[in-house]
Amino acid sequence: MYLLGLGLVLLLLKYMEWGPVALWSWWIVLSPFALAVIWWAWADATGYTKRKAMEADDKRREERRTRTKEALDANYQKTRRR
Repeated sequence: MYLLGLGLVLLLLKYMEWGPVALWSWWIVLSPFALAVIWWAWADATGYTKRKAMEADDKRREERRTRTKEALDANYQKTRRR
């Protein structure tokens, strides 16, 4: 995602002919887009994307379980004290 952002900024600067970017070759300006495509191909081929999604799901599930356990324990303590 960072490569896309960088590519868009460089593209805008080149289009507006602002600063030193105006003198750069189009190959340099468009290279972050090519690097983003390479990154996505690698991430999908190696399973990096799926692994990160599974880690996020596991973290969310564990947080939900912790909240549930704490809520159940709090309810247990309240009913026991009476």
